[in-house]
Amino acid sequence: MKLVLKLRDEGIILKPTHLAFENKAVLNPACIEVNGITHMFYRAVNHQNISSIGHCQLKNNQVINRLTQPILAPELDYEIKGAEDPRITLLDDTYYLFYTAYDGNNALIAYATSQNLINFNKHGLISPRISYDKAEDIFRHSQVRERYTLFETLYKSKRGQNVLLYEKDASLFPQKFKGKFALVHRILPGIQLIYFKDFADLTDHYWRRYLTNLGRHVIIDPLYWYESRNVGGGCPPIKTKAGWLIIYHAVEDTPLGKIYHAGAVLLDLENPLKVIGRLKEPLFSPKALWEKHGVVDNVVFPTGAIIKGDKLFIYYGAADTCIAAKSVGLDSLLYALKNHDRVK
Repeated sequence: MKLVLKLRDEGIILKPTHLAFENKAVLNPACIEVNGITHMFYRAVNHQNISSIGHCQLKNNQVINRLTQPILAPELDYEIKGAEDPRITLLDDTYYLFYTAYDGNNALIAYATSQNLINFNKHGLISPRISYDKAEDIFRHSQVRERYTLFETLYKSKRGQNVLLYEKDASLFPQKFKGKFALVHRILPGIQLIYFKDFADLTDHYWRRYLTNLGRHVIIDPLYWYESRNVGGGCPPIKTKAGWLIIYHAVEDTPLGKIYHAGAVLLDLENPLKVIGRLKEPLFSPKALWEKHGVVDNVVFPTGAIIKGDKLFIYYGAADTCIAAKSVGLDSLLYALKNHDRVK
């Protein structure tokens, strides 16, 4: 008999306002719970299509406080056209917030830290500032699938010959492994993992050496029907009794355009490169009106998750317009992942 996961639709959590920094859309939130309050850091888009990061607080999925100015705004050259799609992790008493820095042509990973979720210090870019052309030359023979090389052609045709290697969807594991940070990131079309002792180690030299062995660092690549274009990191890794749980996004190419789905994968607690289970079908897909129609149609984009009691609450961008949530029994999801061959 097939397993069927029961998800509860928690509805729309946050909508755009008349405020100048978020008057077009709010989407793709980072979430973390402190003393019963969920802090949500979300991508806010204005009518000039420039993104910044807003902040609100939730209790029982109701907004109890919301800032009227961005908590992080694009200020520097590498992010001047947008600070996008945050993810947040608490590690060793420090909150690490990763976001996509967009300069109008290149999308790279930047991060900021905080001790109190109020004041954030930016630390700049950690992505390799290397052209897609040169990067592909490096990882072409690193045991990656052929599709990795296809995205070089795509981005060079869209962004020009000198476009940098696109890096997005970064999040940090909430613990170290043998004294090293572990960071999930995305080089299209898969999800990869890097280890490092210090952020200062993430130099171009480090990344070039890493790219020569890129195939060894892939967590998952597109595999199932709903992942026909690519997969990408979603919510930061969640430690459970069964393994590391990652809710990710998957993109399906269809004749009518792209459809974004939510997927789930379970990784080994000691070796996160080892996949224990993975859903063969989407965890959820665009079905509601606010998921199917918006700034970008047919998008569910999970980026934040909170465990409350026996439930996992997943927060996601809906149609690149608003923020919604779904909940699922954590044990039932873990059971489905461990028995993935029987999941409907």
